[in-house]
Amino acid sequence: MTSAAAGAAGFDIEVDVLVIGSGGGGMTAALTADAAGLDTLVVEKASQYGGSTALSGGGIWVPGAPSQRRAGYVPDPEEVFSYLRTITGGLVSDARLRTYVDRAPEMMEFLEKRSQWFEFVWKPGYADYYPELPGGSALGSTINVPAIDLRELGDEEQQLLAPLALAPKGIWFAPKDLRLFYQVRQNWRGKAVLLKLIWRMVRARVFGDRMAAIGQSLAARMRLAMKQQDIPLWLDAPMSELVTDDEGAVIGAVVDKDGRSVRIHARRGVIIAAGGFDHDMTWRREYLPELEKDWSFGNPAATGDGIRAGQKVGAATELLDEAWWFPAMCWPDGRLQFMLNERMMPAQFVVNGAGERFINEAAPYMDFAHAMIEGQRTGVEHIPCWLVTDIRSFHRYVVGGHLPLPKIPFAPVPTGWKVPKAWLDSGIVKAGDSFEELAAEIGAPPAQLRWTAERFNELARSGHDDDFNRGDSAYDNYYGDPTLPNPNLHPLGKPPYYAFQIILGDLGTSGGLSTDEFARVLRDDDTPIDGLYAVGNASAAVMGRSYAGAGATIGPAMTFGYVAARHIAGGDTAGTSSIPHSSNPHHSTLDSPRR
Repeated sequence: MTSAAAGAAGFDIEVDVLVIGSGGGGMTAALTADAAGLDTLVVEKASQYGGSTALSGGGIWVPGAPSQRRAGYVPDPEEVFSYLRTITGGLVSDARLRTYVDRAPEMMEFLEKRSQWFEFVWKPGYADYYPELPGGSALGSTINVPAIDLRELGDEEQQLLAPLALAPKGIWFAPKDLRLFYQVRQNWRGKAVLLKLIWRMVRARVFGDRMAAIGQSLAARMRLAMKQQDIPLWLDAPMSELVTDDEGAVIGAVVDKDGRSVRIHARRGVIIAAGGFDHDMTWRREYLPELEKDWSFGNPAATGDGIRAGQKVGAATELLDEAWWFPAMCWPDGRLQFMLNERMMPAQFVVNGAGERFINEAAPYMDFAHAMIEGQRTGVEHIPCWLVTDIRSFHRYVVGGHLPLPKIPFAPVPTGWKVPKAWLDSGIVKAGDSFEELAAEIGAPPAQLRWTAERFNELARSGHDDDFNRGDSAYDNYYGDPTLPNPNLHPLGKPPYYAFQIILGDLGTSGGLSTDEFARVLRDDDTPIDGLYAVGNASAAVMGRSYAGAGATIGPAMTFGYVAARHIAGGDTAGTSSIPHSSNPHHSTLDSPRR
């Protein structure tokens, strides 16, 4: 990073590559650009780094990843391309899809070689979200990282963005832990995970462990790799505008830092990785009027700054009405809670305001939310909808964060055999001694809810959901009850019955700046804006309106961060040429890790 002669050109400092945002896409881009010998700076609007990646489940969807190949599983790239082409339904160019399929494994291999902090593991079994489609996989292609002790970050531990709802000290879940934990009443493996969690709490108190997993671990490892390569990161440094030359090319940006505006010249390119507009409700309601409140789990700092800056220099946008939807519960204090395993539980069904089922409850969360939106547009209330279950199910499965265990004093989560009174008082959970009473509580027609329950029980007893095919997919079964012939079906039994309110949550918006297969930002006429790239939720999703599998947000963000940096470094118009060796002795080449 240099300042010599910068002032004369109207800039305060100069770099080769300026990255706006410090999530998975931004940090991967920075590591790739730095490896090519490019002077790189990352600026972050918030006081903490990590973006939505740090708040996520940390999965990275990469078919053909090195960790899969090491395990002897090599998905056919053509089949993966066909799978993506099918689920995106023509909304995404073949060129972008092929780039993702080809470059995602390459990106992971690069990171593994670049730093010892990157440990990518694949544990088969978490199916793609459409495993029955050609090219889909029942084994799945979700790649994870192991847990890490955040003390490795030193003074920067407190600057890692943390979830708003923190687990009790010492509690952390590896990806497979969670599935088994939900089976705490079904088998001894679930009970073993509970004992493991208790041991982790003890260790944290005795030895001071500060272990973090999933998205926290991934973001921490990325930051450690950046520190290893001496890549500068500015916090509390929002980008206020992009700077263009007389031809409209982006040549830098204005960043607010320490109370003043700093004009940064980016000699080779600017990469916008600043996230979506998760919490700009004015903008969101403009594109999706059905969205009632700010129910996003996304990064609190994601308000669309990067997207707007791109629009001001002529960028086109796509899919601004779309998001990474996730059905959720919203407690009276505003706390959001994912509704994931509950929708796969056997003895439950979901109804709209008319008391009718409207989808396979265990469907992928994007599909479930789309059904809520489409249903709402018919004039029948679907936002919220209601998950209906019975007391037996409450005693057997994890519901709303409640553990189906005897009452444990001072437990950090609800326990015991009764539905917490606070839940019922909140109105988020309703109760009734009959389906008619429950219908009155949720405002549904009593006769219809009774008919729906009896129809569901009839199907459950038969072992097949003839109405919505729930349980037919390997994905449906993942959080189901493995002790049942159909892990997703069992009749509701005796009352009392309960209804849990489901609202339209999301993990962040997924529409944004239009980009090509090199992550270049495009105008309305599909010509690229020179010098400007966008990745992650700042760009329109390569997944279109769908979701290939767990990690289909972070996987593309990291991949196109890598692709953008390589294109900047090498003028890689074919998408495959190697980055030239750097003459800068302080930077290593792309394929040679610097320790």
